[in-house]
Amino acid sequence: MTGPDHDLPRARLVFPDLVQAHFDGACEPPRGGGIATYGYIVEGAGIFHEEHGLAVPPWSPRATNNVAEYVGATRALEWLVGQGFTGQVLLVGDSQLVIRQMEGEYEVKAEHLKAYHQHLSALASRFREVRFVWVPRSENARADALSELALEEVRESAARFRPLPRVEIVDGPGPAGSSDPDEPSE
Repeated sequence: MTGPDHDLPRARLVFPDLVQAHFDGACEPPRGGGIATYGYIVEGAGIFHEEHGLAVPPWSPRATNNVAEYVGATRALEWLVGQGFTGQVLLVGDSQLVIRQMEGEYEVKAEHLKAYHQHLSALASRFREVRFVWVPRSENARADALSELALEEVRESAARFRPLPRVEIVDGPGPAGSSDPDEPSE
């Protein structure tokens, strides 16, 4: 085969030099131990891809809002790597923690976030440039809606696997009327 497009790769997306990836996460309850989900969109000249899903197994200690946010950012960059994109990325989110930690403004103090931060940093190094951009929630509406959609989709099925609360059996008072089990009653 000859012609000007002979050397173009087949069955691969051809990306512009710059794409934007908006990410978000949701968790119920927000402080963790429940259900954590993510959502992201990737867009550029002629490109649009979106995804949402479960960030970590439900009811695990890692099911926090911060982990969900990191997973959203990570999944967006993993998708781009999988497509062979290596150009410039604007990674946009409303999580001040993730954005500031990735920019080096905040230290990663929480032990459970260190692995997520390291993985996202390693992914970011595979691109010519990744700029982390914080925006207010109102400017991240679609990614937010996707993470909430994922939460709605898994809430009912995850509820069936919710662990039962721990019941602690406490010894009650001794014989009727006695507050000390070793003291005889009258």
